[in-house]
Amino acid sequence: MATLGNSTNIFWHECPVGKVDRQKLLNQQGCVVWITGLSGSGKSTLACSLGRELHSRGNLSYVLDGDNLRHGLNKNLGFSPEDRTENIRRVGEVAKLFADAGLICIASLISPYRKDRNACRALLPDANFVEVFLNMPLELCEGRDPKGLYKLARAGKIKGFTGIDDPYEPPLNCEIEIKQKDGVCPTPNEMAGQVVSYLEDKGFLHAQ
Repeated sequence: MATLGNSTNIFWHECPVGKVDRQKLLNQQGCVVWITGLSGSGKSTLACSLGRELHSRGNLSYVLDGDNLRHGLNKNLGFSPEDRTENIRRVGEVAKLFADAGLICIASLISPYRKDRNACRALLPDANFVEVFLNMPLELCEGRDPKGLYKLARAGKIKGFTGIDDPYEPPLNCEIEIKQKDGVCPTPNEMAGQVVSYLEDKGFLHAQ
């Protein structure tokens, strides 16, 4: 089966209603908020809190959760390095479409490899990709272990688990870094507030 990269008989079709028109309709600017961090760091919690806060302010957003997407769009992918790369590539392309529609797309995935996250950033104008690093220590995430995955990984029942026997490459130049303060984790509302403040300051919550 031919892949897109090898196809020569496809053409881009422009439509009369463009991104600027959609943004004016929604009174906001489309962007991607990419939340990355170890399993158990609070990515899904932040994503949902952020979505709720934006909704209360009258801003339209949509959450792309890594686990949820593996029930559908990415259900045929495993956790090998190659499958992880394809998983992130697909989510990045979908997130780009949501941003083009004028939505604030909140992508919540471990996305452990820096090159894969950077590839998603490259799909959009750089300012429209907001990388949020939940910089929580492994000990904290493993202590939470909300899905019991760390326990299974330590027992050798899960192979290639990020943070245990597969690496996590932290961002080098993320827009937002969230971490403990004096050993205390910020609340979901505090984390969401930090992201909302950034989006407000950068003008995403209003149309140009």
